[in-house]
Amino acid sequence: MALINRRVVLCQRPGVKGKPTVDNFHTEDCEYPTDIEDGHLLVKTLFLSVDPYMRICMNADTGTQHLHPWKLGHTISGGGVGIVTESRCDTFVAGDIVYKDFNWPWQLHASVPAAQTNKIDTSVTNNHHSLALGALGMPGLTSLIGIRERAQLKAGTNQTFVVSAAAGACGSLAGQIARLDGCGTVVGICGTEGKCRFLIDDLGFDAAINYKTDDIAARLRECCPAGIDVYFDNVGGEISNHVIRQMNDDSRIVPCGQISQYSIDIRCPLEKSIRDILKNRRIDREVFASYNYNSLFKEGIAQLAKWVQEGKLKTRETVVEGLENCGAAFVGMMNGNNIGKQVVHVANP
Repeated sequence: MALINRRVVLCQRPGVKGKPTVDNFHTEDCEYPTDIEDGHLLVKTLFLSVDPYMRICMNADTGTQHLHPWKLGHTISGGGVGIVTESRCDTFVAGDIVYKDFNWPWQLHASVPAAQTNKIDTSVTNNHHSLALGALGMPGLTSLIGIRERAQLKAGTNQTFVVSAAAGACGSLAGQIARLDGCGTVVGICGTEGKCRFLIDDLGFDAAINYKTDDIAARLRECCPAGIDVYFDNVGGEISNHVIRQMNDDSRIVPCGQISQYSIDIRCPLEKSIRDILKNRRIDREVFASYNYNSLFKEGIAQLAKWVQEGKLKTRETVVEGLENCGAAFVGMMNGNNIGKQVVHVANP
C-alpha cells in the first residue's frame, strides 16, 4: 500500500510591497521519504511554526544574508516539532520528540539532518510539545536574551519598559520577563481591546495601548509619565516612532522585529527626525539577533522552563488545525489575528 505524504509549497510571490494571501500557498501530495541517508531522521510532523520573519522569505530577494528566499514550487520550511519514526543516527531513536528552529519542511513526513535537530525533554515541556516553538524555543530565547544582553535592565530603579506587538509570541514573553528581571512599569502596545485585556488581566502588564483606536502619543504620556527607558521593538514604522519620541536620554531599544515593514520595504530607513533623536539622546539601538548568542541557549532554556513550571511565565497559543491551513495561519498571524504564539497542529504522535 502506498504511503501518503503531503506538503505546502509557495506557488506565487506577493511582491515586495504586496500583502500575502492564502493564494500564495498550495498544498499537494508528494513522495514519501523511503531511502533515509545516514545521519538523517525520518520524522512525522506534529506542529509547525508560523512567524513574521517568513514574510521576507516570500520575496525573491530577502535583503539579508541569514535568510534565504523560498523557491517557487518547493516545500516551504520554518520551525517545526515532530516524532522520529526512523533514525539513521546513534543519538536518536524512534519515538523521540524533536524540533528545529529553522528548515523544518512544511511536510507531513520528511527526512531531516540529525545534526541540526534538537531532542525535546518531554519532562520539561510536560508533553506540551509546541512549547519548543514558543516560550521554550526561539521566541522565548529571543525575548530573554534581548532583555538581558541588550536592554540591560537595572532592578530596583523603577524603569519603564514598552513593548510593541505585545500580545504576540515574543512581545507577550518580553513584557513578563522584563517584570521578572525587575522592571518597574511594563506597557504593551497591541491592536485589539481583547489583546489589551489579555495583557493586563492575564499577564500583569501595568497598561496596554490599542494602536488602532487610541491616540498613541497621548496614551504613552499617560502610561509613561517619567518617559521610556527600554523599548522592545517588534513592529517598526510609525508606532515605533511614537515610542522613540518619548524615550529618555541614554535609554535602549531592542530591535527584535519590523512586522509593519515586511510587506512594504524591508530596507525602509528611519526618518531623519527619529535618527536625530537617537543621536541627541544617546539612545542605543544596536541590531540584535539571538543566533549570535547561541552559547547562552542552554542556560536560557533552563531559566525559561523554570519560570513556566513555577507559573511565573504564562504562555498562550493560537492553534490552527491541519497542514492545508498553514497559509491561512500565516496570513492570519500577519494580520494580527493571533494571541501569543501562532502554531499549526499537523498530526498527533
